[in-house]
Amino acid sequence: MNGMIRSLPNRPTPWLAALFILIALVGRAQPATADAFEQNRKLGRGVNILGYDPIWRSRDQARFQAKHFRLLKEAGFDSVRVNLQPFRRMNAANGYTLGKPWFEVLDWAVREAQAQGLRVILDLHEYTSLGNDPVTNKVKFLAFWRQLSAHCKDAPDDVLFEVLNEPNHKLTPALWNEYLADGLALIRAQNPTRAVIIGPAFWNSIDHLAELELPAADRHLIVTVHYYTPMDFTHQGAAWADRKDKVGVEWLGTEAELGVLQRDFDKAQSWAKQHDRPLFLGEFGAYDKAPMGSRARYVASVARAAEQRGWSWAYWQFDSDFILYDIPRDAWIEPILHALIPAPAAAPSSSTTTNH
Repeated sequence: MNGMIRSLPNRPTPWLAALFILIALVGRAQPATADAFEQNRKLGRGVNILGYDPIWRSRDQARFQAKHFRLLKEAGFDSVRVNLQPFRRMNAANGYTLGKPWFEVLDWAVREAQAQGLRVILDLHEYTSLGNDPVTNKVKFLAFWRQLSAHCKDAPDDVLFEVLNEPNHKLTPALWNEYLADGLALIRAQNPTRAVIIGPAFWNSIDHLAELELPAADRHLIVTVHYYTPMDFTHQGAAWADRKDKVGVEWLGTEAELGVLQRDFDKAQSWAKQHDRPLFLGEFGAYDKAPMGSRARYVASVARAAEQRGWSWAYWQFDSDFILYDIPRDAWIEPILHALIPAPAAAPSSSTTTNH
């Protein structure tokens, strides 16, 4: 080897110089991109934010402030899932375009999250509109991804896209496979290697993973599932879930209750291994009308079960309902925070007792 090095001329020949230039150009044209499993690992422990915040109507009415990104980071969170509901701003009269004010809020959220070292998921949260009338709303779905993918094409890889939260009802598993392919094609046109999150139909249910069809050649995908089992516990007191008067349900972490959780997650893990896809638990939690002790016990059990399998997760949600942070009181809901982010184990004492 040393002899070969000494035999090279002091000044590269024209063909050798051209070779060096070609290697440099190829290196620049094909930047290294993070593996989807590594991207998923970096999402770590996350929180859903901004879904129902009036910030989208007026910056002056915002509940969520820049300081909350800092508080999330200091508490031990790694990422935020920003719930986007842009359809109300899109119509035929404006060409289905999103205006400057909407993008200003989006850019503010991404910028403030990145300043704290939080990874960002931009999640299209228009599941109700698309679930109720997918045909009419497809034009908005495609227009949204055309605009967002162009707007974020130069963003770093710590900004991820989620094609749609919880496809449901008329957006059947078969129809969802068509829509996700169309949306992904628009994204890939300008973001060929960005990590994109996609989940199964029927509310991102584990039981419907088998019906999810993903392009085998696209290795920059993360698969998401949501988990609220049992609904009689997690949604007790929720009028929208027809459980307004069903309260007082406990979750005690019994062997039977934990067995359901473990079997459900094992089913998802088996699918993920079979298809070689990383898993992201995009939503879980218990409505704030549930008994606090049971809420904390359930949240901790679900989070640890996900982590034991190498999944990332995002708690639903920072404020509004399923509450993690009380904005009027400017305080964490401590039992839920500690269930999500347990205090680190104390280091063993360095002192020892010696018997003489």
